[in-house]
Amino acid sequence: MMKLNSKGQVTIPAELRHRHGLVEGDEVDVIGGSGVLRIVRNHELTRGQRAVPHVRGILGPGRSTDEVMALTRGE
Repeated sequence: MMKLNSKGQVTIPAELRHRHGLVEGDEVDVIGGSGVLRIVRNHELTRGQRAVPHVRGILGPGRSTDEVMALTRGE
């Protein structure tokens, strides 16, 4: 378990840093969604991949790509 310090920082345990190849100076993003925070290297995600957790489920389940595109075009 990690504790948040007064500056809002956490220390990623050394074992996890080593396992995932994180080193000092690596840039990471913290992505929130559905009550979960994920720490990811920011160079591995595209802008679209970072947006997915924020928009997933907005239109509800079961719509085809064609249906979603028609909605975005106002058809």
